[in-house]
Amino acid sequence: MKLLSSLRRPASLRSAAAACALLSVAATPAAAHDYPTADRVVYVQECMKQNPGHHYEMLNKCSCVLDKLASQISFDDFTTMSTATNANSMGGERGNSIRDVEAMQVEIKRFRELQAAARKSCFFDVGIKE
Repeated sequence: MKLLSSLRRPASLRSAAAACALLSVAATPAAAHDYPTADRVVYVQECMKQNPGHHYEMLNKCSCVLDKLASQISFDDFTTMSTATNANSMGGERGNSIRDVEAMQVEIKRFRELQAAARKSCFFDVGIKE
């Protein structure tokens, strides 16, 4: 009898648990487009290498930038855009294959704009100390 009454009582606890579960789902900023973990790690490590500063601060800022990008573009689009952006700086004929394609230049420009907006929203250029 005591067990039965204890099962009926926690209705408020069940609703609180449901609210916590909902908040934990809402707290994942990149849930719209989930990127593979290994690719996230590579992006953050490369970002930290290109932007030296305090390790913990840069880890958080670089992760924030990637989370912002992941909330806006799919992983396939991210891969295409970042590859084109990196290849755009190649010299010679290999680089021309990217530079000569107008559609790729549009994607590169869009990717750079998305990155700049993400960096700004993550306070990337604020408070970085060497």
